[in-house]
Amino acid sequence: MKASKEQQSGSEMVKLAQPYIPEAAIEKAVEVLKSGNLIQGRYVREFEIALEEYLGVKNAILVSSGTAALHLSLMALGIKQGDEVIVPAFTFPATANVVVLVGARPVFVDCTLADFCIDSAKIEAAITDRTKAIIPVHEFGQSAEMESLTTLVRKYHLAMIEDAACALGTEYNNQKIGTFGTVGCFSFHPRKTITTGEGGAVVTNNDTIAETIRTLRNHGIVVRNDTYDFVCAGGNYRMTDFQAVLGLYQLSEIEAFVGRRITIAKEYDNKLSKIKGITIPAEFTNRRNVYQTYHILVDDGINRDRLIHRLKDAGVETNLGAQALHCLTYYKNTYDYQDVDFPNAAKAFRKGMALPIGLHLTGKDVQLIAETLSGLMMAPNRD
Repeated sequence: MKASKEQQSGSEMVKLAQPYIPEAAIEKAVEVLKSGNLIQGRYVREFEIALEEYLGVKNAILVSSGTAALHLSLMALGIKQGDEVIVPAFTFPATANVVVLVGARPVFVDCTLADFCIDSAKIEAAITDRTKAIIPVHEFGQSAEMESLTTLVRKYHLAMIEDAACALGTEYNNQKIGTFGTVGCFSFHPRKTITTGEGGAVVTNNDTIAETIRTLRNHGIVVRNDTYDFVCAGGNYRMTDFQAVLGLYQLSEIEAFVGRRITIAKEYDNKLSKIKGITIPAEFTNRRNVYQTYHILVDDGINRDRLIHRLKDAGVETNLGAQALHCLTYYKNTYDYQDVDFPNAAKAFRKGMALPIGLHLTGKDVQLIAETLSGLMMAPNRD
């Protein structure tokens, strides 16, 4: 888990993210590739069992991406044309895209600027007789406010699909995120805490839903008396065995990975809290943030995009954190949204910035980033 020589020397840009894959995982993946047994098989099931144990759930189903996990969950829950699904206005577009793909309408609710997750106080006003589900997103590895969300879904008999793409290992009141809802969906994209390249998982304690998702991920196939039958219109959302073995080996080290991210975040907190014009991530005593992204806000009047470019010129890769969906062309045009409809999401979109975090970062890197930011947060960056 040491930085490369190039990173240590400062000759390379400090990257926003860089996956860490243990050498043992790479060796095992090569062994799987040489075996010729490449598609969903032994290591997919072993990784699923390890996820079930880590999260404390009955069923984990590995799939081809976090987006696939969300899509399969909506399909398995029977969400269809004419239904509505409540989605945070501030998230990656995949959260809402899958709702559109099943023919339903995503209904946006603003986020808070404390945790960048859906504002639970604003959800009830968005519920109608067509609402079938809520998809809270645990943005940047921070838990949404689960107590209020759980109360709402019970009150209105709704399904909850937790978009925990960024939140493997995140906790709310000492319970793992992804295990509160009807289903939980995870991603193993390279920017996540553990990665299989592309890949994802659905977890649930509902055996019927789990079996439906297993069938849908594999073309709608079931096997009866050693004979294949197609019982529904499914897709190919399977994970390969050589991907699964990468995730399996990384999962055994996840607490060390998370611990390192938390340490880096604390170092950032200490240094950036002293810089005028920056708001650092909020802390909550009953939540464990795994800091998939270290997301800051810059004050009004600071040109965030110019700041990103100047950091890049200084050797620090940064980016915006997530999108305000109602500000994007498709959703703005389709549903006639205005930027002011969800002001917190719009502000987080336009003033938010993701800083480098991960096992590739050293204390010197954090110091460099803080000093560079401090120097750049001057008048030339103002609008």
